[in-house]
Amino acid sequence: MKNIISFLIRFVPRKYLQLVSHIPLKMYAFFMKGDAVECPVCEQGFTKFLPYGRLNPRENALCPNCLALERHRLMYLYLKEKTNFFKDDLYVLHIAPEYCFIDRFEKLKNLQYLTADIESPLAKVKMDIEKIQYEDNTFDVIFCNHVLEHVNDFDKATSELYRVLKPGGWAIMQSPQDMRLPKTIEDPTITDPRERERVFLQSDHLRLFGQNYGEELKRAGFEVLEDDFVKQMPVETVNKYALPKDEIVYFCRK
Repeated sequence: MKNIISFLIRFVPRKYLQLVSHIPLKMYAFFMKGDAVECPVCEQGFTKFLPYGRLNPRENALCPNCLALERHRLMYLYLKEKTNFFKDDLYVLHIAPEYCFIDRFEKLKNLQYLTADIESPLAKVKMDIEKIQYEDNTFDVIFCNHVLEHVNDFDKATSELYRVLKPGGWAIMQSPQDMRLPKTIEDPTITDPRERERVFLQSDHLRLFGQNYGEELKRAGFEVLEDDFVKQMPVETVNKYALPKDEIVYFCRK
């Protein structure tokens, strides 16, 4: 299973995986039911989660029922425990929406929920985040996860996100990081897909963020809280939900 998943996510275009991958996985989930781990997003228990990753698939990563990964499970818990997301009336912009969240967020009566992306078949609106078609101060909340490593102009994209966020609004903008790097690495001369995969983790990544990611987000004007939420949890909870043990949540406020 590990090799199959690795092959598929490396060589099958993401937009096709987004459309069909949930169908066989949901059937596979039936045979994995158990109580060793639990997904807080879909509230289903399993003997374990599926492996996931391109070069070196991570064990116990992907929920076979809703397709939530470690970072999605962490974000869902963060939204429940540390934000007003499930309580207040909010206009939400979700860029590159994840399958595990879309139906659940659309059903929340307190939200006006808009999904957008430049190519995802799951999104309602086509949007280039370097040139967002909405007016200043439009949205209360923005999610932009695992997107900023793909954009051509990081500062232009984050400035646009800041522009369309209302004063007092907040955003969560997670990106792949290598915390061994003091600073983000970016080299536009690297164009070979294999070399990009080696340096930036994926062939379609244009940079790999380092320890200064929060400071880079601040350049757009955001107040950035680097929240080590997962490190505040009991070890039993982290293991039960199979959460990423070192991921920082970047909570950005305007």
